[in-house]
Amino acid sequence: MNNKILIVDDDPNLVELIQYNLEGEGYEVCTSRDGQQGIRTFFAERPELVVLDIAMPKLNGYQVCERIREMAETPIIMLTAKGQESDIIKGLDLGADDYLTKPFRIGELLARVRANLRRTRQQGKQTAVESLTYSDNHLSIDIEARRVMVDGKLVKLTPTEYKLLTYLVKNKGRVLEFRQILENVWGFEYIDDTHYIRVYIHHLRLKIEPDPDNPIYFQNVLNTGYRFEPQS
Repeated sequence: MNNKILIVDDDPNLVELIQYNLEGEGYEVCTSRDGQQGIRTFFAERPELVVLDIAMPKLNGYQVCERIREMAETPIIMLTAKGQESDIIKGLDLGADDYLTKPFRIGELLARVRANLRRTRQQGKQTAVESLTYSDNHLSIDIEARRVMVDGKLVKLTPTEYKLLTYLVKNKGRVLEFRQILENVWGFEYIDDTHYIRVYIHHLRLKIEPDPDNPIYFQNVLNTGYRFEPQS
């Protein structure tokens, strides 16, 4: 555990503010002022978390996020001045774990940093994994082995996708409310961020469902939540 955080942002005043507060919390901080330098610094320093601006020179935050995701699962918190849901969803689709819209409260950023690091460390500390399997003619899931097979082919899931799938399968057939899912998969800080669930359910449908437009496993219960529906 290196407690190192990388800030990639071309606004020197904002970088100074974030760095000051992170260091006050005991984190080691490294910084970059553009996307290209951010990628170089990431691979040189191997931080535990990245705070990433979107609108930057040379390479934007979306491009940097894609490049990092090709090689690592390090948590990424995106900062964006664009408050449109489509911009936020684009970042999550490219592999970001979280986002904040500018201007933001520094206390909220610190809380999101703690939540993402806590989630990552909890995943890394799991030693006694529950033995849980699911199998039908299309889908096979082995929680203990962390293996998901679709039509006999291995499917790669991100840590968040896998955690969401595990929670749904453990409660198969039950309707899980949005707040239940958010608290158990993302943490209590996220209980109002229902769009996270929608984005990641979409990811799972694309990777697992026979027909993502007509899902049979990941069922939406209108205005309530989701359930994983076992198939005979």
